[in-house]
Amino acid sequence: MIRAKRAFTLIELLVVVAIIALLMSILMPSLQRVRKQARAVACLSNLKQWSYIWHMYTEDSNGKFNTGATAGSDAANDWPVILMPYYQDRGKLTVCPAATRPMVLPGPFATRAWSWDRQGWANLKEKETIDIGSYGENEWICDRPAAQYWKDRNTIKDPANVPLFFDCAYVDAYPNANSGPPAIEGDTSGLIEWTLVCMNRHSGYVNYLFADMSTRKVGLKELWTLKWNRTFDTSNAWTTAGGVRPEDWPAWMRSFKDY
Repeated sequence: MIRAKRAFTLIELLVVVAIIALLMSILMPSLQRVRKQARAVACLSNLKQWSYIWHMYTEDSNGKFNTGATAGSDAANDWPVILMPYYQDRGKLTVCPAATRPMVLPGPFATRAWSWDRQGWANLKEKETIDIGSYGENEWICDRPAAQYWKDRNTIKDPANVPLFFDCAYVDAYPNANSGPPAIEGDTSGLIEWTLVCMNRHSGYVNYLFADMSTRKVGLKELWTLKWNRTFDTSNAWTTAGGVRPEDWPAWMRSFKDY
C-alpha cells in the first residue's frame, strides 16, 4: 500500500513564518546593540594607536604640541599634516567606525566624517589628497602664546583630565566653559564649538584620548567637567558642582548620565 506524502499546510507555513519574524524582532535590537558596542571598542582601539603617535611626536618635539592653525590659518601646523610622518592609514585610522558617512550625505550628525580638502591651503605642497576623518584635536592643547593654552605636555597638571584627541565633527575644537550644549544635536547654525564634540556617537558617550595618553569613554554631560584649557572652570554652570538642573539640559540629552 502506497502512503501519500504529507506536506505542510498553508496555515502551518504561516505559523512558521510568524515564529521566525517574532524571533527576528526579538534578536534585532540585541544585534544592533552588539554592533554599536563593537564599533565603540574599535574606536577606542584607534585612539590607543593615536596615543603612540602623539607620544612619538611630543617626544620628538621636546614635549611641545603643534601650534595648530594660527598665523594666517596656517594649515601646515594642523595635526593632519604634522602627524603624517607618524602614520600611514589615512582614511582608516582617522575614521571612527561609527562615523564613516561623508558629511555631504544626509543622516545623523554623529555618524558624519569630515573632509579636509588640501586644495584651499596655499602653504601646503601636497594638494592632491583629501583627508577624511571623524576625530579632532583639542585646540587648547596647542603651543600658542596665550596663557590658557597647554603648550607643553610635560607641564600639564592632572593630564588624565585634559582632552587631547577625540570623537569630533571637525579636525579640531576649542570649547569654553561659558557655553552650553546645542539645543538640537548637530545644530551648527550658531557655530558653537560644543556642537562639534557633544554628539551621541556611542549611545550617550564619546571616546577620548587624554594628555597622559590614556583612553576611555566620556559621558556627554561629563564634557563640561574636563580641563580643556588652563583657565577652564570645571565647576561651571553645566556641571553638578555648578548647580545644573536636569531640566537645564536640552531634551535630547536629559536621559544621559549626570556628572
